[in-house]
Amino acid sequence: MSPSSQFEVKFTLAIHNLPEASKQEAEAKAKEAYVMTLLRQGSISTGKAASLLEISRLEILSLMGQYNISVFPEQTQEELAQEVAETLQVLETYNP
Repeated sequence: MSPSSQFEVKFTLAIHNLPEASKQEAEAKAKEAYVMTLLRQGSISTGKAASLLEISRLEILSLMGQYNISVFPEQTQEELAQEVAETLQVLETYNP
């Protein structure tokens, strides 16, 4: 496992008299977009994304929909068929 990394993203915008609530909302959305980009690229898991954004796994699934990120990994038809077959085998052991 690779060591964890900390990232700090800074940029300057020339906006005067910005209300604090607006600033906080914009910063939260920027963090969300960054985390969701990492998730889309496969750099982090859905669990890690949820943890970083301090939301539930159910909420991350909803957010993935908003960002058009598939909840299913890119798989060939053969890989998906194999996964389904393996799942059915596991289920049969619990419900003979």
